[in-house]
This record gives sequence, structure tokens and C-alpha cells, in this order.
Amino acid sequence: MVDRYWIGFFLVLSCLTQVLDASAGDADPAYRACVAQCEQTGCVGQRCFPHCKFSSDGFPIDGPWYMQEPLYLRWKQWDCQSDCRYHCMLDREKEREAFGHGPVKYHGKWPFRRVYGIQEPASVAFSALNLAVHFHGWLSFFVLLYYKLPLKQDKKAYYEYGTLWHIYGCISMNSWFWSAVFHSRDVDLTEKLDYSSAVALVGYSLILAILRSFSVKDEAARVMVAAPLLAFVTTHILFINFYKLDYGWNMKVCVIMAVAQLLIWASWAGISSHPSRWKLWVVVVGGGLAMLLEIYDFPPYKGFVDAHALWHATTIPLTYIWWSFIRDDAEFCTSNLLKKAK
Repeated sequence: MVDRYWIGFFLVLSCLTQVLDASAGDADPAYRACVAQCEQTGCVGQRCFPHCKFSSDGFPIDGPWYMQEPLYLRWKQWDCQSDCRYHCMLDREKEREAFGHGPVKYHGKWPFRRVYGIQEPASVAFSALNLAVHFHGWLSFFVLLYYKLPLKQDKKAYYEYGTLWHIYGCISMNSWFWSAVFHSRDVDLTEKLDYSSAVALVGYSLILAILRSFSVKDEAARVMVAAPLLAFVTTHILFINFYKLDYGWNMKVCVIMAVAQLLIWASWAGISSHPSRWKLWVVVVGGGLAMLLEIYDFPPYKGFVDAHALWHATTIPLTYIWWSFIRDDAEFCTSNLLKKAK
């Protein structure tokens, strides 16, 4: 849960990079002139792009750009403007490096180098690894719950929170999947899907934190807790998708929900006698330290690995520990229930 917990806190930083679309790089007159010339001629230096060839009426000469790209690149939606910006950015960064200047942001983003059309390869790889660790964690939890721990006569698990964790696993894997897609190509659709899945994860994590920390087992009570939060999260997702993607408002919503669940888990770990509460502390403290990578934002090393990518990397071991805590919790609760039954 804490793996993308910190999205709530530092979604503000990724949001700000979207809001501040006018960065130092794209405000550079040399960069602007390069892009303008490329969109007219279809070339940056010796590199020319077929989808930048327009007729007098403004339509591409050889048909839509997506019919001119190799098949594996068509879904990326690299159009004339995107390619012009990308190659002008690379050329401008080479010039800056020659004069001893460091990288600057362009349109709110650091100058990343594509790999097979992937915009931020390191973040994509780490997002995919997070998804894989979540899948491993969820699968091992499923096997433990239904094949290793004792079951009731109706073949149901004794652990009352199993279904909640199954849902959490699915939402987490969905969130990391869209994170990988968004980092591979930042367009309006992938951005909304990434933000929406992140909000859904943070919102559901808050519900789960309340239900587990306060040991809410009655179904009616669970509905009373979950219904208003689910209604709010659903409304918010609809708002940012179909009305306005307000980064500031979205940041406030995520921060409030993330802070709330963090305080709940920290308080529960402090007063609980759970034998594996130390794992919860490791995840909470480790996640807090990982946040420093989001605070100390630095340009990508060799055009590939930046602070945000490293933050994704740090959540991989934290996710493994988190699912280990969930499995321990299932064993602990099952053991207590069996003792009471005797």
C-alpha cells in the first residue's frame, strides 16, 4: 500500500512539472527557432521526418503520420511536433554541454533519450518491476490464504481481510501498469489513465487502512466507511477526466488522503502488538526516505535515470516487504481465530 502511498505526497511535484509547461529549455530562442524551422522543412540538421511533409492545404503529403511510422512505433503517437521538439532538444543539449552548461527542462520535463520509442525507459522498467513484485506478492498471498492456512468447512479463509487485499492487489497492479504506459509516452490519454489509477489506489488504500487498523469486520460497518470515500474518489476521477484536469486540486485531494492513511498506519503500528509491525515501520520510514528523491529533483544521468526513476526503483523492495507484512498479518489473524475457536 505504501509503495504508491507517496504518490499522494509528491504527486504535487509531478503535477507542477505538468503545470509549468513553459520551462527554461522551451523558452530558449535557439530551441524555438529550431522547432519552428523543423515544422516548416521537416528536418533537424540532416534528420528529416516523413510525417512533417505538408501540402499547401496543411495536410500531410504521404497520408497520416501514423501510417508512415514502423508498426512498433505507431501506437506511440510521435507526430511532427513531437519529433521536432525531441531532436531540437537533443541538439540544443549538446550545444549546452559543449559550453559547460547543465541540462534544463523542456515543456516541464527533463531531456530524456528515447529507447525504441519509449520516452522514459528507466521509469518504465521500474514501473514494470513494481507491477511484477505486486503480482508476486498477491499470488503468494493467495496461495498462503487458500492452500497453506487452515480453511473453514465452507472452504473460506479465516482471515477476514482477504478479499480487501485481493482488490488492493488488482488496483495496485493496474496503477503500475498505467504508470509504465504513461512514462513510455506522455499524451493526454495516458496521463489521465495514470492519474486516475493513482487516485483510485490512494483512495482505496485509505479505506483499507481504516478497515484494518480499526478492525472493522462487520459488513454493514464496512459499507458505511467505504461508501462515502468511494463516492468521493469516483466523483474526483470523473472530474479530472471529463471536466478539468486541475493539477492543484488533484494534488490537494491526494495529499489529504495519503496523509490520513499514513497517520492511521503509523498510529496503529505504534500501539499494536502485531509481531510484524516492524515491517510496517520499515515501509513507512523507507517510503519517507524515498521521498527525498522526489524533493531532490535532478536531471537524468546520461539521459535515462532521474530522481523520479530512482524513486520508482526504491518502491520495489518496499513493495516486497509490504506484501510480506500482509502475509504475516493473515497468519497472525488466522492463528488468533483458531485459538479462540478452541
